[in-house]
Amino acid sequence: MQLELHGARVLVTGGAGFIGSTLVDSLLRQGCTVVALDNFDPFYSGKEANIRHNLANPKFILLRESILDEEKLGRAMKGVDVVFHLAGQAGVRYCIENPIKAEEVNAKGTLDVLQAVRKAKSVKKMIYASSSSIFGNPLKPMLNEDHPQNPTSPYGVSKLAGEKYCLAFYQTFGTPVTCLRYFSVYGPRGRPDQVVYSFAKRVMNGEPPLIYGDGKVSRDFTFVSDIVGGTVLAAMADESVGEVFNLGYGRDFPMEAVARMVIRSFGSDLEPKFLEAYKGDFPKTLCQNAKARNVLRWSPQVDFETGVGEFLEWFKATQGLVRADASS
Repeated sequence: MQLELHGARVLVTGGAGFIGSTLVDSLLRQGCTVVALDNFDPFYSGKEANIRHNLANPKFILLRESILDEEKLGRAMKGVDVVFHLAGQAGVRYCIENPIKAEEVNAKGTLDVLQAVRKAKSVKKMIYASSSSIFGNPLKPMLNEDHPQNPTSPYGVSKLAGEKYCLAFYQTFGTPVTCLRYFSVYGPRGRPDQVVYSFAKRVMNGEPPLIYGDGKVSRDFTFVSDIVGGTVLAAMADESVGEVFNLGYGRDFPMEAVARMVIRSFGSDLEPKFLEAYKGDFPKTLCQNAKARNVLRWSPQVDFETGVGEFLEWFKATQGLVRADASS
């Protein structure tokens, strides 16, 4: 048996963000009434453009509020069938510099959402967006759901705390929640601090991409439409309640290779610039996604080369930057 999303009223926290706004589009296409709650934090710009095309849609409701405002969060939750909790303080390096904010938004904010879900009797399912950063340094070549979780950054700790709150609420109160660990999401509407975006912006401006460390650090990059697809499937599947799933493509790419892929796409002859690695980083993520494949019937569709091409097409169309002369 599956939860029917068509005709459902859903709440997306962080609904104007990169992944959140892409999820909103998908849910509207599936016939949902979507309440998007976002505080438009100045951490990064571009959120207005992410949701502008939906403002005239009568099935789209935008609330410029914070998940930390208990009263307004409670009002947003009224009559909601499914909650997608994507709001959070992103950015590993940013959270290293702002650990209190990471804790407040990611850990306490998730606790606040769980409390609001408990009070709203209508909610049939809550999906929590976690992160592969909760693992820290890998002890095995591939990361499955049971891999030890030893985060190396305040960001990873705060996201793991959110997971633990979700699972504790399931055990204690029967709150119907599912945790999804997103692996290095990229694609159109991506944040400026994300690696593929930052490489593209520098190369377009005729500047070398900046790589922290020796370039061998690798990530399992997962395209945003695949992440959204898995998130929707997790909401629909009864078997997902009380469970944790990895959502990642299943192939990792070293940072230097990513930088050179972006450089080639601009026809440039720039060379990457290597900077000192930052503390709290980890050498690799590589997703074992068998559980999501088996239980959710999810399979990623967009390989990295195709996804980077789609991202760069969006980037060049929306940034209004003049392409840098390859010889400059």
